[in-house]
Amino acid sequence: MPKRRDSGASVAMMTALLGRMPKVAAMALTGVMLLAGCAGDERLPTVRVGEVHEAPAYRIGPGDNIQIFVWRNPELSTSVPVRPDGRISVPLLEDIQAADRTPTELARELEQELDVFIQNPLVTVIVTGFVGTFEQQIRVVGQAQQPRSIPFRANMTMLDVMIAVGGLTPFASGDRATLVRVVDGQQRQFRVRLGRLIQDGEIDANVAMLPGDIVIIPESFF
Repeated sequence: MPKRRDSGASVAMMTALLGRMPKVAAMALTGVMLLAGCAGDERLPTVRVGEVHEAPAYRIGPGDNIQIFVWRNPELSTSVPVRPDGRISVPLLEDIQAADRTPTELARELEQELDVFIQNPLVTVIVTGFVGTFEQQIRVVGQAQQPRSIPFRANMTMLDVMIAVGGLTPFASGDRATLVRVVDGQQRQFRVRLGRLIQDGEIDANVAMLPGDIVIIPESFF
């Protein structure tokens, strides 16, 4: 028999996850978790894999790692993390806003700033480590092996999400899990059958994911 996870450890993991989020986002997620227990068996709106609209242009977020290449100026080329305040510092330039910009937008900004120091700068920005903005993430909380935020990508399914978080803990009540999604501007909760998806391969449970989805996995009562 696997050793039952201490509820205090679960609380500690949840607290750590919330602590890494912006304050407003963490408060919103806390409210969602409190409401999730009221979720019924409301049917998810049909969103088929392959029919999901193309993912919007990726916007850099705090925690991302970015590589900056300045053509013909290797001394200015560098790799830097995006700080929690959303800014970066690079050779010759300090405190450049990177978060909420696309790589192309950031590259054009750097070109404008570097034009003071070098002639006709040409900059390329590549995101090498993805976290993304809050709105572009899918968050998994509760009884997952590795509850965390995952960057959304086009055609992502619930099974992709479960693989990314390492599946369910032995004490998860997978078939009582809740998917929180914004539909027509309103936040709604839907029951999802993660146990049937993972253990029985029930294809109907492998729903398509959308940016901003939250998956809440409760602990079983036994």
